[in-house]
Amino acid sequence: MDHIWLIEDEASISDPLAFLLRRSGFEVTVIDNGVDAIRAFDPSVVDLILLDLQLPGIPGMHLCRQLRQRCEVPIIMLTARDTEMDTVAGLEAGADDYVTKPFASGELIARMRAVLRRHQPPELIPSTVLGCARVRMDLYAHQVSVGGAPVSLPLKTFQLLEVLLRSPGRVLTRGELIDQVWGADSGIESKAVDTQMARLRHMLEIDPADPQHLRTVRGLGYVYDP
Repeated sequence: MDHIWLIEDEASISDPLAFLLRRSGFEVTVIDNGVDAIRAFDPSVVDLILLDLQLPGIPGMHLCRQLRQRCEVPIIMLTARDTEMDTVAGLEAGADDYVTKPFASGELIARMRAVLRRHQPPELIPSTVLGCARVRMDLYAHQVSVGGAPVSLPLKTFQLLEVLLRSPGRVLTRGELIDQVWGADSGIESKAVDTQMARLRHMLEIDPADPQHLRTVRGLGYVYDP
């Protein structure tokens, strides 16, 4: 499990962003000022830092430079300032990415995972090809095949299938699927998940009316059963 440091003004254990990160499978430590961050920082136990530039005490840009001098742990800056000059300054200070507020939670999670992948040793980088039963998904080429035949999927349907294939045999609630595909703040209702699942069944199942792989778990959600 990747350990994320969330350094954010007025951050707390109940911070909505920290809650979202935990629901997305991350271990999270929240720190609300730069002084405490410098004192407690241990690069051996931190995989990625989310750094809000609006911090009391040590300004976020200065804190980013200090952290970068001490380690190569990836840093993503969070800020409401979105001019080209601000972005360039953030990257030159040592940030690996720069996300402006307000941001969609799904986009932030995707950027975090992309940065984490870039910093993994080659032998630990997960395969870009997923597969279960008759389904094969090539994430790099953005292609899906069923029984060897190519299938065209819209972006959200593709992302939904990816989430399912990454957790074969695990029941995923509609809320979890919404968080990971659309984002917790998207306003998407659970019916949208049901619609996408029906679309996937028609494309992937031999008999969509009697699905063998994309199964509904009544009262809970869905599971991809290989």
